[in-house]
Amino acid sequence: MSAPDAPGLIDSYLQLCEDRRLDEAGAFLAPQARLVFPGGREYSSLREMAAASTGTYRWVRKHRDRYLVGDDNGRVTVTSLGRLYGEWLDGTPFEDIRYADVFVLDGALIVEQHVYNDLALVASLRDA
Repeated sequence: MSAPDAPGLIDSYLQLCEDRRLDEAGAFLAPQARLVFPGGREYSSLREMAAASTGTYRWVRKHRDRYLVGDDNGRVTVTSLGRLYGEWLDGTPFEDIRYADVFVLDGALIVEQHVYNDLALVASLRDA
């Protein structure tokens, strides 16, 4: 995977995840890919990750504002920066919650995905 093609690959993967086309999105992952989410939670599959999010919100999507591309010892890295929007469990909408997703690619496959966002912080402030 060349660096110029990497943001398009990540954008396609993220869109498939948002659309819950998880089998198709899974084709972008290397065997044994690391999926690391806020709080250090690691998942071994996209289905496991989706199941774990059911207690937080009804749905969530991303405004993917920009991509940053780099190199990590010969592997292409892509960081997706943007804002989350969606609906809390009670039906209240949310928007403009910042996120950063960091991906490490080996060829055309994702070997690591690290997710950082302010969703839990905003949820805790909502309950305060």
